[in-house]
Amino acid sequence: MRRSLGGLVGATTALALTVGAASDAQASSGDDANLHSMEACQKEPWNSDFKFHLWYNSGQNGTYRNIGYSVYDFNAIRPGGSDPGTYALRFCILGASSPWPGSGQKIKNNAASGENDHHRYWARVYFHSGYKGAQDVMAPYQHIDRFRNVYNENASFRWTSS
Repeated sequence: MRRSLGGLVGATTALALTVGAASDAQASSGDDANLHSMEACQKEPWNSDFKFHLWYNSGQNGTYRNIGYSVYDFNAIRPGGSDPGTYALRFCILGASSPWPGSGQKIKNNAASGENDHHRYWARVYFHSGYKGAQDVMAPYQHIDRFRNVYNENASFRWTSS
């Protein structure tokens, strides 16, 4: 990584990234971080410890969201493992006087492009929730200016080893 991850968050990140299907405890930790971490809406996505970035518009334009953990369903984030207390993952709200395109919109079925800044893991964005259906895949340090298979039809995201 470009900078080391410290403490419990770093240890949890390493565990969540190395396991394709995380346990309930790891999944809820990932949901908590993806929903509440300050890393999710860093002003400069490439400086975030969260290494996957989704953009509202093609060509990495408009608002974005940094994601650090796999997301089973963009519309059903369960912080603390709560059920039925689920939340939709949303694009960051940017541009105080003139909001950027997509600010505050739900990510599900709204992302047009993505970027994988991770040095080791592949990023997969899926058409359906639960890591199912058509997908666009980004190798380490790859970006897609316009999704081919999941353009504005994306429901989940997962890190894989290839």
